[in-house]
Amino acid sequence: MTNIVQYIVLRGDLRTTLNWPLGAVIAQCCHATAATMSMFATDADTKTYLEDMDHMHKVVLEVKNEGALLKLSEKLEENDIEHKLWIEQPENIPTCIALKPYKKEVVHQYVKNLHLLR
Repeated sequence: MTNIVQYIVLRGDLRTTLNWPLGAVIAQCCHATAATMSMFATDADTKTYLEDMDHMHKVVLEVKNEGALLKLSEKLEENDIEHKLWIEQPENIPTCIALKPYKKEVVHQYVKNLHLLR
């Protein structure tokens, strides 16, 4: 089994400050993850990740707000870390980032200071 993981990073303020329902928040993660899988379907790590669907490893993390989410997206872009910043429409609100599946040691440094979503 490989050490491939998919990190998903969600804005914590969607539920606390903006009062989004839990289902709407979960949908953001689903949208971003589905988009990432489609965008990077031919990537070797993505293919390996999908070969054993019963053992996929996802980690859902949290940032405080939109500014923190956008800052993370910029950092990932600067370091050529493939991801999808999900922007909910028609509201045009950045809500979530899904990284493509990566070997943990490649991307952990970019998310290690984030907390698990609660």
